Amino acid sequence: MDAIKHALKALRKRHLVEEGAHSPAFIALSRPIVSQGSEWKEKAENLELELQQCYKAQSRLSEQLVVEVAESRTSKALMQEKETMISELQNELSQARDECSRLAALLEEKTKALDLLISEHQEVKGQLEATILRADNAEAENKMLIDRWMLEKMKDAERLNEANALYEDMVNRLKGSSMENLAHQQVDGVVRRCEDGAEYYVESTVPSTCKQRIPAHDGGCASILFEHNSSKLVSGGQDKAVKMWDTNTGSSTRTLYGCLGTVFDLCITHDNKSIIAASSSNTLYVWDVSSGRVRHTLTGHMDKVCAVDVSKVSNRNVVSAAYDRTIKVWDLQKGYCINTLLCYSNCNALCFSMDGQTICSGHVNGNLRLWDIQTGKLLSEIAAHSSSAVTSLSLSRNGNMLLSSGRDNLHNLFDMRTLEICANLRGNGRVASNWSRSCLSPDDGYVAAGSDDGSVEIWSVGNAKIVSTLKEHTSPVLSCAWSELGKPLATCDKNGNICIWS
Repeated sequence: MDAIKHALKALRKRHLVEEGAHSPAFIALSRPIVSQGSEWKEKAENLELELQQCYKAQSRLSEQLVVEVAESRTSKALMQEKETMISELQNELSQARDECSRLAALLEEKTKALDLLISEHQEVKGQLEATILRADNAEAENKMLIDRWMLEKMKDAERLNEANALYEDMVNRLKGSSMENLAHQQVDGVVRRCEDGAEYYVESTVPSTCKQRIPAHDGGCASILFEHNSSKLVSGGQDKAVKMWDTNTGSSTRTLYGCLGTVFDLCITHDNKSIIAASSSNTLYVWDVSSGRVRHTLTGHMDKVCAVDVSKVSNRNVVSAAYDRTIKVWDLQKGYCINTLLCYSNCNALCFSMDGQTICSGHVNGNLRLWDIQTGKLLSEIAAHSSSAVTSLSLSRNGNMLLSSGRDNLHNLFDMRTLEICANLRGNGRVASNWSRSCLSPDDGYVAAGSDDGSVEIWSVGNAKIVSTLKEHTSPVLSCAWSELGKPLATCDKNGNICIWS
């Protein structure tokens, strides 16, 4: 009975529960169908919007996830790199510790060596002091010996003076006797010495006859010279050519090409192997005589080169002058300039001294200057021609006399030792140009110079008088050259003609 009651009670509860559960459905069914459709549509739209937002959120989260994964990988690689670097630094630290230990050992070794050197230095210092003391003693002894030597030299000088006085007395006694004539006969001719050995020069003779007349250059011949100890002639002119001549036949033996300007001056080395030309192209040209080829082209002057000379001691040194107010010293072996001398007046002519250590230069302002070739310093300066340009310089064979010619129509002979004038030679004609070259005879007994009227005047150095006037040229004579053999004499003019005189 009780069980039936409980079952009925359970049925009632179940019925009530089911009735409560289905009540919303009954209410909903009771609403109109139209209102339910709009609510469902709104819910569907809201749900769709939420779904889109969910998709967007999912996309953002995916992107963040990719970025985080990439950063994680990068961090992992960086961490590995740092670990590798730490390992390398640990290795370097270990090596540095080893190196430090090695350097410490080396420092200790060097310290010991330094201590040893200090002790050796002290020992050497003591030896040096002892050596200095011995040197002082030796210097004092040397001074005493020098004093004794000077005393002996003074005694020798006194004896030499006595011998010289005796010699002069003997010479005075011999004067006026027949021995004087014999002595003159013994010293006829001048003995010279060149690089190949002793050469003998006959006494120069005064030329009187034109043996050859050579049409040498077109436009004018400005410079001529003879080969050393030869009668072969070299000439240069306005046609930019340098020619070599046989003066016996008047024929050309060789023509040297390569010059790009008018040839103002020429010189030849003492072995006759090289010819140097000064030209209007601001350049010096050096030819090899045997091959006829240009050996050097010396550049450096900024204006026309009007004078050149080669050392009388060495074939290596050459000096040149240009209208850029410079004098340059060249080394022919190296082929470049080794010294430049600056002067405030343009130089027209120059020459070397006999020892090759001094340069003589003649300038437009009429002054004669002497330069030291080693230091480039001006040694001396004198007024050679009064406010007139120096046109030519020629050194005597013994080197004691210098011939200077100028536009004042004077040819002055200077003593190279005192720079005093030995003789003044005045010409009847006028000097033709700033580069008119005069010359001394090989025995230093005569001077030859040309003039603007075409004549060539020859003076005797002994009496300073004109001994001959040669007339063959029809235009101003620009240069004279005397063979070292004593004859012939060569002259050239503004028309390019060369005359050979004997």
